[in-house]
Formats: sequence, C-alpha cells, structure tokens
Amino acid sequence: MRTSKEDALRRLSYIEGHLRGIRKMVEEDAYCVDILKQTHAVGRALDKLDEVLVRDHIGHCVPEGIRDGRDEQVLGELVQLFEVSRR
Repeated sequence: MRTSKEDALRRLSYIEGHLRGIRKMVEEDAYCVDILKQTHAVGRALDKLDEVLVRDHIGHCVPEGIRDGRDEQVLGELVQLFEVSRR
C-alpha cells in the first residue's frame, strides 16, 4: 500500500487544511454559499479518498484474505462496504 498510503495521507492533509479553512470562514461569518462550496469540495475530496482506500483494499487485502482462507469474511466485508456506499 506504499503508493496508496502516500496518496491517502496527502489527501487527508488536503482535507484537514480545507476543514480548517471552512472553520475560519464560519468564525468570520463568511457568506453561506461560499462556505457551502467549500464543504462540497471537502465531500468530493473524501469521495476520492474512499476510492483510493477501496482500490487498495480490493487490490491487496481481498486477495490476501482469500489466500489466507478467509473467503467468507472477505466477501462479508465487501458486502458491508457496498451497503455503506449505497447510503
């Protein structure tokens, strides 16, 4: 997960910085529409982070779990992820 981990950490740093900026906007009574645009951007950044994590999980953790004989557990976790993603 080296590249994925670095990508995930970079994305998290971006999200954290963005959230600090949104907090400052709220504290300074910025225009609501401007704040909402920024919260939307954070939501998109979180979606991208999810993509990185799911891609890594499917590419590494799932095959490893199947090789280790944890087929049912791995498939159950994939079903849970699918259900969470549909909410």
